Amino acid sequence: MNQKEKLDAKTILIVDDDVEIRDLLGQFLLRYNFKILAANDGIEMFEHIDAEPIDLIILDMMLPGDDGITLCRKLQAQHSIPIVILSAAGEETDRIIGLEVGADDYISKPFNPRELLARMRAILRRSNAQEKPEMIEVQHNALKFVRWTLNLSTRQLISPEQAEISLSAGEYDLLVAFLENPKQVLSRDQLLDLTKHRYANAYDRSIDMQVSRLRQKMEDDPKKPKMIKTVRGGGYIFAMPVSKVTTP
Repeated sequence: MNQKEKLDAKTILIVDDDVEIRDLLGQFLLRYNFKILAANDGIEMFEHIDAEPIDLIILDMMLPGDDGITLCRKLQAQHSIPIVILSAAGEETDRIIGLEVGADDYISKPFNPRELLARMRAILRRSNAQEKPEMIEVQHNALKFVRWTLNLSTRQLISPEQAEISLSAGEYDLLVAFLENPKQVLSRDQLLDLTKHRYANAYDRSIDMQVSRLRQKMEDDPKKPKMIKTVRGGGYIFAMPVSKVTTP
């Protein structure tokens, strides 16, 4: 790896108490220009986070001490680092809860490392694009809808009461997808393609979970949503008009 590649390398933190999985996955990702850090549990994970910037966390569900769900909640409250959850086969409920508390994606064990790599790259591409101001159109840097404002420069969602609403990376991507396609029915496959660049399988409920979280944060009555509506057999539609604006 040359000096430029070292400077460009993304830092991946693998949090798993299975040493063999950590080592094998770390060795695999090293071949693709990643800097790899490893942690056995949540304590070591936060030590790494406090010590240096982390670009993405691969987080196992079953850990000594705080489990993956608890750690995901803590990360969501304190940091904006993208998270990919690793979960054992049969832990569908845990995977759904993980997405509810802020994970960006999940993959079941045993998994193909190349599939994990593809999902990581998709998340990192989105994160990298959001960090580059030149990717945002000069004419506008925010999207406004029913007195809400989503600032594309800062990734801040501002409520009608001028309160900042915290969004995970996945929630932000999903909201942008809706706001860039208002009053259009979008299927789950389309939303997955727009936000994660992959297609759904029969058990993929990540979009449903993220829609539910957005409704909890944005709707007056999440059970009777007025902005993000469900289209039976079709997917979802953002039912409000959206305008492009420039903010200071």
